[in-house]
Formats: sequence, C-alpha cells, structure tokens
Amino acid sequence: MAPDKAPWITYRPELKVLDCTVRDGGLINAHQFSDEFVRAVYETCIAAGVDYMEVGYKDSPRLFPKGQFGAWKHCDEDDLARVFQGHDAEQTGLKLAAMADAAKSDWQTQIVPRDQSPLDMIRVAFYAHQVSEAVEMIQCAHERGYETSANLMAVSAISEKEVDTVLEAIAETPAGTMVIVDSFGHLYREQIDLLYNKYAAAMEGRGKDIGIHAHNNQQLGFANTIEAIILGANRADATMGGLGRGAGNCPMELLLGFLRNPKFRLRPVVEFLQEHIEPLRNRFSWGALLPYNLTGQLNQHPQAAIKFLDGEENQNYIKFFDEIVTEV
Repeated sequence: MAPDKAPWITYRPELKVLDCTVRDGGLINAHQFSDEFVRAVYETCIAAGVDYMEVGYKDSPRLFPKGQFGAWKHCDEDDLARVFQGHDAEQTGLKLAAMADAAKSDWQTQIVPRDQSPLDMIRVAFYAHQVSEAVEMIQCAHERGYETSANLMAVSAISEKEVDTVLEAIAETPAGTMVIVDSFGHLYREQIDLLYNKYAAAMEGRGKDIGIHAHNNQQLGFANTIEAIILGANRADATMGGLGRGAGNCPMELLLGFLRNPKFRLRPVVEFLQEHIEPLRNRFSWGALLPYNLTGQLNQHPQAAIKFLDGEENQNYIKFFDEIVTEV
C-alpha cells in the first residue's frame, strides 16, 4: 500500500548538520592536517550551508604529546585563532565545535571562556562509566558560555539499564543535544528505532535535540543516519567522503543529497572531494572494508581491524576471521 504522504520531498528547517571531517577524520593520521586542509573544510562547510564544523579535539597534550599528534588533537586557542581568524558565526551561518573526551581532556583549563575562543560548541564524549565526569564537563562548558552536546559512546556495548542511567543524568544537565553514537558501526535500523525512542522519551520536555553519529562498518552509516532523521532527530553528523577512523562515517555528500532544505548545496562538497579527499586515498585507507565489516557484526571496537590492515598480512582475511570469530 502506498503511503498517504511523501515527507521525503519536504524538509524540517530545524534539522542541523554537523561536519566532523577534521575531528573524526583526524583519527587516521593523528590529526596532522595542514592549515590549508582545515581551512578548505571550513570554506566548504560555509559554501554548502552546513550548520556546524567540528574542528578537532580538546584532548590533553600530557596524554597526547604534541610531537606525536597534530594541532587538531588539542585545538589550542592559538591554533584556532590562526586558522579561523575573523570567524563570525552570525555572518557565515557556520558555528565551530570541538570535542572534549572524558578522562582525556584537561577540560578545566583547556576550555576557556567563550568570549576568548572562536568556538561556539563543546561536544562532550564519554563512556557510560564516565557519566559523572561528563556531567561536570557539560556544566563547565555551559557556564563558560558554550552550546553543549552529550555524546555517549559505544552505546551498542552497554546494557539497557546503563543507557537509562546515563540518560537520566544527562537530562538534568544544560546539554542542548543528546547524541546516539554507534561507535562500532554495529547497529541496525531496528536498534536505531529503539534507541531514538528511548533517548527522546528521556529528554522529553527538557528542550534537548536528539542527534545521530553513525559509523559505516556494515555500510549502514548513511541508512542509520536517515532513519534517525525520519524518526525526528534534528542533529546529524557526517564527514566529507565518509572520512573517519576505520570504516568511516556517514558521507556528507549522501546526507546533503537526501535532505531537501534548499539552504544546503552539494556542489561545494563535490569540489572538496575532488580536490582534497581523493588525493588522501593515495595515503590513507578508510571505508567499509571486510575487516571492519567483521568487527561491526561482532560489536567490537575496530582497533583489531586497524592493526590487521596496517600489518604485513593485510590480505589474509581468513586469518583475521579466525582470530576474532570464536564461533563459525
């Protein structure tokens, strides 16, 4: 039976898109992107009508030494000022964000008052057992003038009671968005449905949006993103060319092609892919390769697949299968 409406030809003006090409994509090269690359992402986001650009992490130089990691692992204010000099969100329509990891960020000192930074949003990433620190981080960033987001990682690997406990804690915070994060690329559409309904019910009446951050291990990053949007998620993450750790993320070019809001423009993204993403494929590998398919199916972190693909026997798929699959 045909549906009595065709919502896919209209759009929700309140739906916002966040680009995390530099932040998530930086996990393939220790965030050693050039200023020119980061600036190109910025200019592409503006031209394409993207709402937020996540420029990197606010992670600790103590834990991630500057000699081993690039500027976008730490997002020091000097680096932000140099690359985003003159940034004005009201003028460009693009807001800047950075992610602070629980237990990995010196957030008390790294997050400066909002009027001293070009950043507009702090996204707090945490595992379930770190929720108490995450609550403190969200409160700190809010008091210093930022929009805030709560990103519960690896939701596919924790119990329903743990999810409920986290949601109960975050509901009391000033976080503007609660994000469904499929860190392992394990979730199917039905699980996205269950999680969206759970998140939405927990945040009802709190003035918070639900977001989606999907990984592509089982080639479902885009499908799960649009499923969450159809259900009502008003925040969606994507990267140019799906660039990201391991299997990568929902591709920006697919997401903008799906959305019908005329403010989004696809041509600048295609141009960026041609000029900046395709050349990276000669240096780095990402995407839904077989080892990532397997870790996604098994609900495992992709680190084993990353290590395998970096090794000398990276074509010996059956060896990798036998190492990680205990039941055939």
